[in-house]
Amino acid sequence: MRKITLALSAACLLFSLNSAVVARASAPTPLYTGTTAAMLAEQAPIHWVSVAQIENSLMGRAPMAVGFDIDDTVLFSSPGFWRGKKMYSPDSEAYLKNPEFWEKMNNGWDEYSIPKEVARALIAMHVKRGDSIYFVTGRSQTKTETVSRTLQDDFQIPAANMNPVIFAGDKEGQNTKIQWLEKKNIKVFYGDSDNDITAAQDAGARGIRVLRASNSTYRPLPMAGKFGEEVIVNSEY
Repeated sequence: MRKITLALSAACLLFSLNSAVVARASAPTPLYTGTTAAMLAEQAPIHWVSVAQIENSLMGRAPMAVGFDIDDTVLFSSPGFWRGKKMYSPDSEAYLKNPEFWEKMNNGWDEYSIPKEVARALIAMHVKRGDSIYFVTGRSQTKTETVSRTLQDDFQIPAANMNPVIFAGDKEGQNTKIQWLEKKNIKVFYGDSDNDITAAQDAGARGIRVLRASNSTYRPLPMAGKFGEEVIVNSEY
């Protein structure tokens, strides 16, 4: 009888423990987790700068050649890339190797791209300084292009400051922008990707990071400031 009682007690204990585990596992995630002032104030320890601070750092320097990446740096161009993916390769990134996509992207689809406000401020500052402005992109080159005209119109760049877009292309295992930054003697280069920053650093230019918008189709988002470069505040839009 004692053995039966002990067995029943053990079974009841095991059942109660299992029930507690199941209850904890199935408990819903709280809707409101809350936060603290310290959590809200937390900032990544990187070198943040403003457009005004960049302008101040260039005071007294003669006009120079400066460069900009295009996609996610001066234009929020995800609409065109999203359309291209749906049209040419919904289940993969193969559309990026398709010449037909680039013909459309470089010849009209930037009409759907949104100019970034940080780019307006930066370009206006460099135009005021009398700098020569280059756009160096990883897009594939096409027989014709309207990107140069679109950028000149969007950012109101005078002909004296504007240069045709350089289509550096994309080659596996090679940073195709380095040679162009060196060839054009670009002293400051703005970009959102890691390749933009390393290209600038390898070419002896000052690489400054522009934040990629969190809703960009270009994923994953890069870790801004990881190379010790300056990162522009509020530059995601």
